[in-house]
Parts: sequence; C-alpha cells; structure tokens
Amino acid sequence: MPRISAASNAAQRADTQHRILTAFGELLFTHGLPGLTMTDVARHARIGRTAVYNYYADIEELLIAYALEETERFLLDLRASLDSLANPVERLALYVRAQVEDLSRRHLPPGPAMGAVLSPASFAKLADHVGELSVLLQGILRDGMSQRYLPEGDISHLAQLIHGTLSSSAARGDGAGQDAGAEARIARTVRFIQLGAGARFDDAGRPVRLSA
Repeated sequence: MPRISAASNAAQRADTQHRILTAFGELLFTHGLPGLTMTDVARHARIGRTAVYNYYADIEELLIAYALEETERFLLDLRASLDSLANPVERLALYVRAQVEDLSRRHLPPGPAMGAVLSPASFAKLADHVGELSVLLQGILRDGMSQRYLPEGDISHLAQLIHGTLSSSAARGDGAGQDAGAEARIARTVRFIQLGAGARFDDAGRPVRLSA
C-alpha cells in the first residue's frame, strides 16, 4: 500500500476545507443564513457531516471563516485595482462599486447587522479584519483632500457614513444581478457617495479640483 506523504495529506485537507467554504458560500447566496445547517453544507459539498465538524465546530465558526477568507481575497483584488488609478475621486468610485457588488454577491448581513448573527467575540474578530477596509477608504479620502479634489473634513466620520450607505445599498440588493437596472443603481450609488464626499465634476463628468 502506498504511503500518504505529509504534503499530499495537507493538500487533501486544504481541498476539503476549500470545498466546505465554497459550498457554504453558495448556500448563503441561494438560500441565505437562516435555517442553514452543517448537514446542508456537508450535503452540498458532497462530503460527510463528520468531516465538516473536523474543521468547524458550528455554523457560526464556519461563517466567520468564510467571511475572513472572502474579505482577505476582496482586499487583495481591490488593492490591485486601486493601484491602476491615480485620481482619488475615481479611486473612490472603484472602491464604492467593488464594495456594493461584493457585499451583494456574498449575501452576508452587511455592517453592524453581522452583530445580530455572530457572538460578540466572533463579531469583534471579524471587525478587526474588516477594519482594514476602513483604513483603505480613509487613505483614499485623505488623498482626495490633500489634492483638493475633496473638501477638508473629518475623515474617520466620513468613512463611517460611506460604509453605512454601502451597507444599506447592499441590503436593498443594489448590487445584485447583472441586468441594466442593477448597473444603473450601482452607478447612482457611486455618484451619490462621490457628491456626498464633496467631489465636483466638469461637463464631461471628469473630477475637478475645488476652488481655493
């Protein structure tokens, strides 16, 4: 009988864990969180229920693992996309669009609503990780203000207002689907936040610096 190497065993564990998280994410999107069980996840992943429990103690632990992995992936992709843009107002638009689309796609209770789903300890763990998004947004706003594309203001407070708007937009389903109506709603959300932050545009829709 061939021996199973440590490397192949680790790869198998990683593959099983990936299947569990993928199945969980798909079920979140199609059915939502209420009533979702570990048995549902195991059946969808086509593995035994005991195998799921070998990785995650319960649905809450599975939810936090999924959310952390998705947030990390989202941050990596978002940073790469933002690096391709120089204008802070355009970077703000990209940030807003990406957030609305991602929050809607993941079908997670956005923002503070997660506190109703997770225990205080788990919510705090996720909040620490998601805090990186706030740091990223505040950097965009800071650049906009220093380059005079946005008026001076309380950056932390403005970031909180923007994230609150994004959570409401995702909760309404503004990023759901690929139809023209969904795209128009996302575009309205982007422009609403840009204008709310104080950005101004020329007749061609390009960001302009504010008057001294």
